Amino acid sequence: MRPVEDLRIKKGMKVSELLQQFANSGGFTAPKLGAAVEILKEMRKNKVETFLSFTADIVSTGTRGAIVDLINSGIVNHIITTAGTVDHDLARSFKNYYRGDFMLNDGQLLKEKKYRLGNVVIPQDHYGKVVEERMMPFLEREYEKKKKWAISDLLRDLGKEMKSNSILKSAYAKGVDVFIPGYTDGSFGSQLWSFWEMNRDFSIDSLEDEHRLSEIMFNSSKKKMGAIIIGGGISKHHVIWWNQFRGGLDYAIYITTAQEFDGSLSGAQPREAVSWGKIKPKAKQVLIEGEATVILPLIVASL
Repeated sequence: MRPVEDLRIKKGMKVSELLQQFANSGGFTAPKLGAAVEILKEMRKNKVETFLSFTADIVSTGTRGAIVDLINSGIVNHIITTAGTVDHDLARSFKNYYRGDFMLNDGQLLKEKKYRLGNVVIPQDHYGKVVEERMMPFLEREYEKKKKWAISDLLRDLGKEMKSNSILKSAYAKGVDVFIPGYTDGSFGSQLWSFWEMNRDFSIDSLEDEHRLSEIMFNSSKKKMGAIIIGGGISKHHVIWWNQFRGGLDYAIYITTAQEFDGSLSGAQPREAVSWGKIKPKAKQVLIEGEATVILPLIVASL
């Protein structure tokens, strides 16, 4: 039995000091942040092979910078995400997104040719037009090299050309491979389709990336494997699905706002993954119920 300790906030204290106090505060979500930091420290110390998965929506926000910092920290070895990550990472490298409000008039925004993503406002020509203008010449250059591509190879080459504050650029610089199993979704996928319509001998080898994931799993069967899973959907499932073939994750950190009562994968908690063999029964794991734009920067800053 450990006593609940009151938080003692002082001028100039470090974020890491605050999260250490969270760990000792007893309730309710705060201790989970402290636990996540301790798990990440152990993962980094033991050089655990680590997956990072996240949904694309947070890339439209300033949390993109926290993801870049997490990649640059050297903790992350592999990324699994959604196609919209490429959209927002690419668009924001060249154009601004703007702060808005959840309650803006969407009909009026449509007239003004602006999109609303939660409380982020995106001028239409700052999104699809930018992605098309950048992707089409890029695909032409890739097409000259060869006709058949794995998505992770395309993303590596795209990252090489991106700006330094981007997720793809940081992943390229750190040698972190990026997998997008649902690559046809979003503007990125539309550009691939459009290019294929004009060049029918251009093709995506969807199963090559699955082969690479299998190689990662089977080659790491005697090593420790961990995952930082932000949100749900296909990116979350792909991480835990593949890890069942090596006996499950040894470390798992979930950050989610989804609930489990509807049986969705996004809301499924780590204990459910144990029943599938996706997380080991004795794995060090924590589920943080909270919104990633608040939770993730605190965790990254504490490291």
